[in-house]
Amino acid sequence: MRAMWRGSISFGLINVPIKMYAATENKRISFRQIHRECGTPIHYQKVCPTCNRKVEDDEIARGYEFEKGRYVIIEDKDLESIPDETTRTIDIIDFVNLTDIDPIYFDHTYFLGPEETGQKAYILLRKAMEEGGKIAIAKVVIRSKQSLACIRPYGERHLVMETMFYPDEIRKVEEVPIQPEAKLHENEIKMAVQLVESLSTKFQPEKYTDDYRQALIDIIQAKVEGEEISIPPAKEEKVVDLMQALKASLELAEKAKKTKGSSKGKAKKKVAGGE
Repeated sequence: MRAMWRGSISFGLINVPIKMYAATENKRISFRQIHRECGTPIHYQKVCPTCNRKVEDDEIARGYEFEKGRYVIIEDKDLESIPDETTRTIDIIDFVNLTDIDPIYFDHTYFLGPEETGQKAYILLRKAMEEGGKIAIAKVVIRSKQSLACIRPYGERHLVMETMFYPDEIRKVEEVPIQPEAKLHENEIKMAVQLVESLSTKFQPEKYTDDYRQALIDIIQAKVEGEEISIPPAKEEKVVDLMQALKASLELAEKAKKTKGSSKGKAKKKVAGGE
C-alpha cells in the first residue's frame, strides 16, 4: 500500500513519525458522457468567458471570492508561508471517549502506520489509548485544509484516523421540517421494540454487499454481450395499517430466526455424523 502523506503525531513532548494511507476505496461505477450519434466520449474545455477563448493550465491561478465577483489570487508561495510544522504534524489536543462523538462528525478514514524510527512511540501511543479506553482528538492539514481528526486503536496493532467536520460545518437539524410528534399507542411502541430486538444481531460487515452495484455490473455485462435487458415491473406502493405492518414484520422475523436456527442444527448434525 502506498503512503499518501508523511508527518508525525505530536502529543505532549512526544513525536511519533508516521505514514498515512487511504483506508477506503470508492467502488462506485462511473459513466462517461457519450455522443449518442457516434459513440465518442464528450470532452470539456476550460474557457474564460471574458476573453472568450480556451485557457491553458499554466494560465490558471487559485482565487478566493471575498466579495461577489471580486477575487484575490493565492499563489503557492503564499501557502508556503504557513509554518511547515503545522502542515506536517497531527497535533493531539485532547483525549476523550469515542462514545462522546456523534458519527455525523466523521468524514474520511485513513490508516496510520509508523515510520521505521517511530515504531516504539507508535506502539506506546496505541497501548496508552487502548488501556485508558480513550481516543485522541487532533488537528491535521491535508490538501490545504485543516480538519479536526479522531485517532483511535484499530484491530490488534494499528491506529486509524478519521478526519472530522468542525461544529460550524454541521448543519442545524432544526432546519429540517417535521410535523409535531404523532400520538403512539402503547401496543405500537411495544411491538416496535420487539421487532427491533428480533432483528438485532452482532455487526458482521462481511455479510453486507452492494446489491445495486452488482445489478449495474450485470446490466453492463449483458449489454456488452448483446443480451436483451428485461426490466421488472415497479412494485405498487400500498398504504398499510401500522399495527398490521408491525404484526406481519414480527411474524416474518420470527420465521426467519426459526429457519436460521434449524439450518444451524442440521449443520451440527452433519458434522457430528461425519458427513
